[in-house]
Amino acid sequence: MAEASSEVIHDTDLEEWKEIGCGGFGRIYRVWHKTWGLDVAIKLPHQESSLTEDEPLLKEANHMKSLVFDFVLRIYGMYDGTPFKGMSRRRGIVMEHMKRGSIETLQENLAGPPPPPLAFRLAHQVAQGINFLHLKKILHCDLKPSNVLLTDELHAKLADFGLSRITTSVSNIGDQTRDVGGTFKYMPPEALGDLSYIPCRSFDIYSYGILLWSIFTGQEPYQGKGKDLVAVRIPKGDRPDVKRYHKNVERMEELVKLMKQCWDGDPVKRPKSEEIMARTKDVFSKHQSNVNVAVYEVLLKLDSPAGVHLPQTSGADSVTKPENACAKDVVAVDHYKFSIQDLRVRDKEHSAQDPSQAKHRDTQVQQPDKVTPKMTENVCTKKEKATFIDDMRPELIQRTSQVMAVVEELRKRVHSEAYSMIRAEKTSQDKMRELYGTTLRSGESAKAAFYDALKKHEPDLMKELGALF
Repeated sequence: MAEASSEVIHDTDLEEWKEIGCGGFGRIYRVWHKTWGLDVAIKLPHQESSLTEDEPLLKEANHMKSLVFDFVLRIYGMYDGTPFKGMSRRRGIVMEHMKRGSIETLQENLAGPPPPPLAFRLAHQVAQGINFLHLKKILHCDLKPSNVLLTDELHAKLADFGLSRITTSVSNIGDQTRDVGGTFKYMPPEALGDLSYIPCRSFDIYSYGILLWSIFTGQEPYQGKGKDLVAVRIPKGDRPDVKRYHKNVERMEELVKLMKQCWDGDPVKRPKSEEIMARTKDVFSKHQSNVNVAVYEVLLKLDSPAGVHLPQTSGADSVTKPENACAKDVVAVDHYKFSIQDLRVRDKEHSAQDPSQAKHRDTQVQQPDKVTPKMTENVCTKKEKATFIDDMRPELIQRTSQVMAVVEELRKRVHSEAYSMIRAEKTSQDKMRELYGTTLRSGESAKAAFYDALKKHEPDLMKELGALF
């Protein structure tokens, strides 16, 4: 395999900066590279830093340079320049851009897990990525859905190595104490509350087990539970509910068994990455023949401006409530059998009645009767409004047409830079995605105001989705 480029990329090659993500370390931008003729992703720290302060960034870049692999995000080089007028000099990492986002955004857009064949493939590819890292004696230390990015064909690529470190085995820890990073819901019990803990390979294996649960349920583990409670309960043996996965899916029991072994409280009992890779390969082999159909379904839904509602390939016959759902909560997810042949048969039948529709063959999907959640209280609280906006995100993104009218209604809450970025988007769907990615990330108040603005400018849509009037 060829080594990744270590060249320095300057402003003269770049244009059209657009923020696509933000974290504790810094911001990530999608940028057009004029010379290469493609979009790249550039990760920048929040503020200007010295060479010493740039050490974490350089450390991440050095890790990624050595990790040229199909299921690990590729680094192109380092950025050194001034991205915006009035901004001080910045240094950053230039990476390949994954326009499909991550497993997390996929779950949000699908309002649930991906079809089982695709989920099994993602599980195997993440296992391959972890095994590759461990063979290179490197830990990831922050495995979670948002750090597994997706290619155009929905293949997995591990990303965000800001917490990576040279690793030791579980039985050969060493003497040096290092900071423990990671996202607390994905951290093993031995890392919670132990200031002397030193990460090792079993840290990633535990995180992989929780990640598997999230991939197949489409949910966040311990949803709504605070860090302090999770930190207390995990060492006592609490784990996500393994009953919240697809029923009647071939080989699912084997995957659940692997999941539970990965998050075992005893790090010594957790399987090694090479064993996980072999087992997920075997399980995926039983679904591989259906994966292209599953990917087709998902891409059709993601790319459809009309918000086509697609079923699950080889999916469940039953629907489970999200973890920690209240009794009054209503879960609206449609699962039904589907195949490409079904599409063609239905399309031919329809075309026979209306020949003008023949050109749309393989794109028409018969939609089921829609089930929508209804508000059950006479008064809708700010929290309930925010929850509605989160739960209805896929529908609102696809079906809101009066986006700029809503944005004008929220004008005092929309930062001028965010306003310009929203206006610059060409489609209503992209404007809505930008609104969700900027203004609506600020909290309940913004989402509640958005809810009220939608009632004013999109009353029919909001009534159909179950909003309280």
